[in-house]
Amino acid sequence: MTDTIASFMTDDHHRCDHLLANCERAIGGGDWDSIAEQTASFAQALLGHFDREEQVLFPELVAVSPWATGPSSVMTMEHEQMRALVQELDEMVQARDAAACLGLLETLHMVSQQHNAKEEGILYPMAVEQLDEQTADLLNRLSTD
Repeated sequence: MTDTIASFMTDDHHRCDHLLANCERAIGGGDWDSIAEQTASFAQALLGHFDREEQVLFPELVAVSPWATGPSSVMTMEHEQMRALVQELDEMVQARDAAACLGLLETLHMVSQQHNAKEEGILYPMAVEQLDEQTADLLNRLSTD
């Protein structure tokens, strides 16, 4: 198990990145059953990551550092934008539109990389510092939610 909130959450970013790449490879293969499976796995991982942040990490961080409200609100807004892209991706998979799927995956990749850099550079280090005494409990909650 990872020993910091930052490393745990960053590892989860990498897992989501890997699953996104699997989607791109599946689309290249043209097997729509595989594409649907890969995009569903990616969506589940990404949306679960957002839920863990919004339901566990951000509220705990804001409780001890109220000024974290601004950055966590911005991250939540960006989550909503990415949720809309994931929904559109699902619709394009159902329509079997490979070009649209690849375009959405490219957009998700770009947006998520920018988003992740902000979390990894600002919120996660803040969480490590401000939530140090709660690390074990939070890691447990983040890994089971």
